[in-house]
Amino acid sequence: MSEVIEKFLRYVSVHTTSDDESQTSPSTARQFDLARMLQKEMLEMGIEDAYLDEKYCYVYGHIPANDPENTKTLGFISHMDTAPDASGKDIKPRRIENYDGSEIILNKEKDIKMSPVDFPELLDYKGKTLIVTDGTTLLGSDDKSGIAEIMTMASEIINHPERKHGRIAIAFTPDEEIGVGTAHFDLERFGADFAYTVDGGALGEIEFENFNAAAAVIKVAGRNVHPGEAKNKMVNAASIAMEFEKMLPQNEKPEYTEGYEGFIHLISMEGNTSEAKLQYIVRDHDRAKFEAKKELLKSVASFLNQKYGEGRVTADISDTYYNMREKVEPDYMFLVDGAVEAFKKLDVVPKVVPIRGGTDGAALSYKGLPCPNLCAGGHNFHGIYEYVCVESMEKITEMLGLLACCNFAK
Repeated sequence: MSEVIEKFLRYVSVHTTSDDESQTSPSTARQFDLARMLQKEMLEMGIEDAYLDEKYCYVYGHIPANDPENTKTLGFISHMDTAPDASGKDIKPRRIENYDGSEIILNKEKDIKMSPVDFPELLDYKGKTLIVTDGTTLLGSDDKSGIAEIMTMASEIINHPERKHGRIAIAFTPDEEIGVGTAHFDLERFGADFAYTVDGGALGEIEFENFNAAAAVIKVAGRNVHPGEAKNKMVNAASIAMEFEKMLPQNEKPEYTEGYEGFIHLISMEGNTSEAKLQYIVRDHDRAKFEAKKELLKSVASFLNQKYGEGRVTADISDTYYNMREKVEPDYMFLVDGAVEAFKKLDVVPKVVPIRGGTDGAALSYKGLPCPNLCAGGHNFHGIYEYVCVESMEKITEMLGLLACCNFAK
């Protein structure tokens, strides 16, 4: 088993799910379990300044430069938490050697299968080795693939001092999956001039554009009376919530959009006659369209208040992150170009694509650290159908090593 896969399987065994309802930072104390493991491994491999922020659960470390002409510090970042959308506890990964392109039985007892009919990109991996779930949890490739690749790259750089490089900064963050992964990121301690997050999908993908993102919570206050005497008295909050959802453009949902098309996504709903709540995420690469989507939510709430009475519907909308293209494109496209060239050297076709999501790099770019995103090799994140290709992870680790030895100071 290659080093990167051995590390990956060890990391996914650690339960690190974040909690979007938590008011603490980090949102879950269990993320410290992986943070302490990583700090220990970094110290053991020779990263002498490996540091764990015991308050906020960030891990930092540096590999000193051995090339006096390479005066820039290049950073690599991945996140430790897994998404709360599916269980990240007691993950039982399974290797499928020489995948033949057929349906994969994830869990025979529960009759859970993963088929190329539903996930056609599986056919790209015929003959490769896949790591899949047992159908009861997510896998954790998002983003423990990235962590394993960075850690393996760092080990190889340290063990091969003949490879010349500038100063390399490494960081692992908590709570990326709930949108606050950089809330307490110490830019000064990290000390990089620019960086990459390793938090993407299929081999070859490079991203410097991401969604503008917002979260919206819609609350409806109803009036409950006995249904036998409800005429002209009852105000059914659950019905109004359904009306709110139906007033939104039905073609602007994740299941109907791709590429640069944005969406308004209903992620949860709950309620009864007395009260109801809808939670949405709003996404668009285009800033003007992004603002228009938020205004639409407000206007629908306003319309329903006119219809049912002022104060019945409230819309709490908050921005989460913005498109890092605005920060990368003017002066830092050499980072994208460098990744393209690194892939080409490894006979991998590079694909510069927009992220239909976000990364810590988006927020960091707006904090002054330009930070495009690189693939980590996984698919179907946040759910039981998540998988990763072994050969992709091994190739990405090689690519990170090439980038680490680039002289961006020239």
